[in-house]
Amino acid sequence: MSNDLSLGLDFGTSGARACVIDQNGRVVARAHALYDIHDWMSWLKALAWLVADVPKNVRHRLGAIAVAGTSGTVLLTDATNRPLTPPLLYDDARARAEAERIRAVAPPGHIAAMPTSALAKVLWLRAQPGTSRARYCTDQASWIAAMLTGRPGLSDYHNALKLGFDVENLSWPEWVRSLHIASLLPRVVEPGVSLGMVPLEVAVKLDIPDDCLVRAGTTDSIAAFMAAGAAEIGDGVTSLGSTLAIKLLSARPVQDAGSGVYSHRYGSRWLAGGASNSGGAVLRQFFDDRQLAELSRRIDPAIASGLDYYPLPAPGERFPINDPTLAPRLSPRPEDDVRFLHGLLEGIARIEAQGYRRLVELGASVPKRVFTTGGGAKNPVWTAIRARLLGVPVVPARHTEAAYGAARLAQQGTRLLS
Repeated sequence: MSNDLSLGLDFGTSGARACVIDQNGRVVARAHALYDIHDWMSWLKALAWLVADVPKNVRHRLGAIAVAGTSGTVLLTDATNRPLTPPLLYDDARARAEAERIRAVAPPGHIAAMPTSALAKVLWLRAQPGTSRARYCTDQASWIAAMLTGRPGLSDYHNALKLGFDVENLSWPEWVRSLHIASLLPRVVEPGVSLGMVPLEVAVKLDIPDDCLVRAGTTDSIAAFMAAGAAEIGDGVTSLGSTLAIKLLSARPVQDAGSGVYSHRYGSRWLAGGASNSGGAVLRQFFDDRQLAELSRRIDPAIASGLDYYPLPAPGERFPINDPTLAPRLSPRPEDDVRFLHGLLEGIARIEAQGYRRLVELGASVPKRVFTTGGGAKNPVWTAIRARLLGVPVVPARHTEAAYGAARLAQQGTRLLS
């Protein structure tokens, strides 16, 4: 029984979460903590709170830990892993001039040649006063893992993608090194690789076993994919939250810089995806939860609404159509709210289907089934409409929490990606 449990930690945009699972994947403990994502000291406090909230008899049986963090959030540290800068978050777009420097040397359309990329933000941070002692650039998940192991300077290839790491050849390309930050770059490993055991002083402070293993982590969105249960080529995961995001496990990598499509390495396979501005936010403009549930029950999902909508909350679309001026198409609006909602649900489902078709057009594997996360997964009528338009089975995700996916990564290591 000793050390037979695995802990997943998810430091996301809306809080930090912990999930502990046993060897059969059953959840034995959960914890949640609010934290200030802009403050690395708050990350540490949240880490301590999360572990302390796990019952003592559970945390004393921890055998492995993995951390998921927000993709593209970076900071600079000294040789001891102490931050020299505040973190720049995943959506920080101040590094516009640095993005132009990257664009001049990077392959056309590279994901790192954007102001919000980790690489652009590292260049911006490196130019700020007080960074002459910087030794490492690091991401959120890797920094927290280093605080657990005492071994800075390591990252995983999911978090390193937006730093410019070549995930096909598993190396730092020469064009990244030409930007004169080679001395700051982490050593990149496969997610799930052992980073080492928790040192005694950390184990005592957190009241966990000192032979507990820390594994290389991942991003929060990929951890959510891991939680869903998708495992085979052709498995897709659609997140139906305020916006619509899709990920598809593919035999081949695909990319389309114009519409934000790129591929993460996933062992010997690839995780391709894109995100639309459509989604639940459009539905909220017209209906509340009660109305959505009541009206949905009166829809026959096997019959087309006859309406041709492209539901957007405001002008502008990213994927599967890349058009910052694309106007929402929400007319004509019938007097019958049931038919109107029917048209909205169909419209979003058509965007989802078009998104998967776009990935296939770019060279990704053909979808065979789609798992669903987010609030939209709870609507069985919408699920039936989506299955009709996608032409493949649509099933609920087995688990929806990124912390659960991180716990699976802690438990299985690199086997999870194989």
